[in-house]
Amino acid sequence: MISSSDGVLVTVTILTKNPGPIFREVLSAVLSQETTWPYEVLVVDSGSSDGTVDFVRQHSGVRLVKIKSGDFGHGRTRNLAVSMARGQYVAMLTHDAKPANNKWLSNLVKPLEANLSVAGVFGRHIAYPNHTPCTKRDIEQHFNQFLQWPAVMGIEDPERYARDQGYRQVLHFFSDNNACLRKAVWEKIPYPDVDFAEDQLWAKAIIEAGYKRAYADDAVVFHSHDYSVRDTLRRSFDESRALKRLFGYDLCPGFGYGCYQVYAGTCRDLKFLIKSVGLRKAFASMFRTSLLHAAKQAGFYIGRHQGPLEGFFFRLFSLDGAKKRK
Repeated sequence: MISSSDGVLVTVTILTKNPGPIFREVLSAVLSQETTWPYEVLVVDSGSSDGTVDFVRQHSGVRLVKIKSGDFGHGRTRNLAVSMARGQYVAMLTHDAKPANNKWLSNLVKPLEANLSVAGVFGRHIAYPNHTPCTKRDIEQHFNQFLQWPAVMGIEDPERYARDQGYRQVLHFFSDNNACLRKAVWEKIPYPDVDFAEDQLWAKAIIEAGYKRAYADDAVVFHSHDYSVRDTLRRSFDESRALKRLFGYDLCPGFGYGCYQVYAGTCRDLKFLIKSVGLRKAFASMFRTSLLHAAKQAGFYIGRHQGPLEGFFFRLFSLDGAKKRK
């Protein structure tokens, strides 16, 4: 139920920049949500030149905010969006994350309504149907791991939180490609103004402030990328650089470790592909599979071991930096 009044319960915010045709499907899916309460849609565009702004303006019930491309920041722009939201809860989507059904928004909001201590909820991602079997498997396995933990989590064991990095990683994980925040908590703890991992830093902050975060397995969006070898390296570089700098995580502690991960990942994918697409297609794609794993580990290693050349490596390898320069 969409409403143009100030009595909305939820604001759905979508950040856009040259999203291409997929955004038309995303916006249509958002506008088709079935809820028992009113919600609004707010699009924040940072310099699109592909017709996105004109497309949004065709929908009279959708609010549009335009900012300059150079003013975009992952945390900064999301803070702007939340600050302009009229809803008590603020759902967060990126321009390529499409709700999988018309119950997505209701399912995303349920944990916030059920538990006042929950500051934020994130939902499941699934791969787009046209993406590779390995991409589909990796995303499914990633979100399946959250089913092994309680749906609502906070720091129940401070001693374990202090010593166990794996436990901290579970508690800190949050994906604002598909999430919903309690605005009253955001007003106390806004997103940090960082280039990467703003969602996980926010989750760390709210968890350590005594709030909880929730996982909604039934709040599903299509969101996946079949990265090229080059973009796999660049994306891995960004992830490794940020997680080491912000959390102390070391995704590739050494060259030998990286080589083993390339070997193990290639073998794992080959076995999986033989079962899923057959022997001929599996071996035909083995070379590219090996290159993808090598690029991933190289990105992890370079992002971790930058030293005094950090600025040079960022300009050379950062995918996020390249997108900002466009």
